[in-house]
Amino acid sequence: MKPEHPDKIMQGFAGTFKGLRLYPIRHPAVERQLQAFLNGLQELLTRSGTVRMGVVDGTLFLQDHLFVETGPAAQEIQSLLDARELKELEIKPGIDLEELRAFIEILAEGKLKGETLRTTLKTRNIRHLRIITQESAEEEREIKAAESPRNVYGRALKVVDTIFQDVRMGRIPSSEEALGVVQSMARLTLAEPHALFALSMLKDYDNYTFTHSVNVSVIGLAVGRACGLDENQLRLLGLGGLLHDVGKLKIEHSIIAKPGPLSDREFDEIKKHPLTGADLVAEMEGVTREVVDIVLGHHLRYDRQGYPEDARGKSISPLADMAAIADTYDAITTLRSYQRPMTPRKAIARLQELSGTALHPEHLEHFITSLGTYPVGSLVRLSSSEIGLVVWVDTRNPDRIRLKILFDTEGNRLDDPGERELSDSADGRIVCELDPFLKGIEVTEFFA
Repeated sequence: MKPEHPDKIMQGFAGTFKGLRLYPIRHPAVERQLQAFLNGLQELLTRSGTVRMGVVDGTLFLQDHLFVETGPAAQEIQSLLDARELKELEIKPGIDLEELRAFIEILAEGKLKGETLRTTLKTRNIRHLRIITQESAEEEREIKAAESPRNVYGRALKVVDTIFQDVRMGRIPSSEEALGVVQSMARLTLAEPHALFALSMLKDYDNYTFTHSVNVSVIGLAVGRACGLDENQLRLLGLGGLLHDVGKLKIEHSIIAKPGPLSDREFDEIKKHPLTGADLVAEMEGVTREVVDIVLGHHLRYDRQGYPEDARGKSISPLADMAAIADTYDAITTLRSYQRPMTPRKAIARLQELSGTALHPEHLEHFITSLGTYPVGSLVRLSSSEIGLVVWVDTRNPDRIRLKILFDTEGNRLDDPGERELSDSADGRIVCELDPFLKGIEVTEFFA
């Protein structure tokens, strides 16, 4: 952010309130200041996606800029926020002049503070501007701690465990807990798409069907987000991922766990699991047709040459094709008795080979683009000879990444890995991807 830009935005914000002391909200003098404020915000929104403004430790901030040497405009806004018991404003893309004007008008009245003000904004349908009070900030901290990627992933594992136990006992599983955890997973994916995705590299090789179900749900959500699904559609996709292989519980365990190639008879048994699973989940409360389609159609392939054969001519939800991408990605990145796991970059190359035949080409292209050249979880060697793990990818620019440096230039394992954003310097370029298994690295240890 240019040094002068935060001051100009704050001057527009403060100037609007100064104008309101003399004129009504729609007076041209007020409108000019309000428009200047909006213009500055929209420039930031284009670059950053969301604009945050507030007070931290007694200092006003706008994005990453602290107003340490406060001018009159910054002082006025800080006093205003304090008087209204506001800790932070979060402004989202899509805000327009009418919505911003309504917010300023409510704020200028001075009658509402804190939680009452927050509730009023919701009732006035101000959707692109959210306020955080001292009270709500504390609540959000508690929720965030409980809804961390690790905790949500752990909850999903427990939910799948319960569902599988019910199926083994011949009971129709409850969908209540599954719907709850999928909601958390969808919201996490929208807010921090790569944080939850990184945990899909957690593999329990002794309970493949168990962890595979959670991982397909997680990866499926990443595919859905990349394809532009809204939160409700993501929930359906996530739930379908959790349930997609439930039909395998009705197949002999010796077939599921067989380390070598399957006989024709055994494979015919395996091919029954989509239809068996679809019939089962259709009886679960709260499960929609789209979710049943995911369970039924995740092996149909994009060219519809897969199984079950009876479903090839049916109209199937597009979510099934997204789940198929997730199913394939997790399968080829998992160690099996007959298969070494592929690294993320090699897995992408394999997915591209299947584009247009087994996998939906457009959905796949969106997914691969969202992962970036080196997806989260990739172990890479830099031109400096250091070795780092990709722990963050910018959703707006997937080739902008952050690394944890695990090995120094001499090849020594670092006890306290530091983070570094990839630069364009000669000693900061990635020269190749490495196999974490060969370097003795368990990548999921480095994700919260």
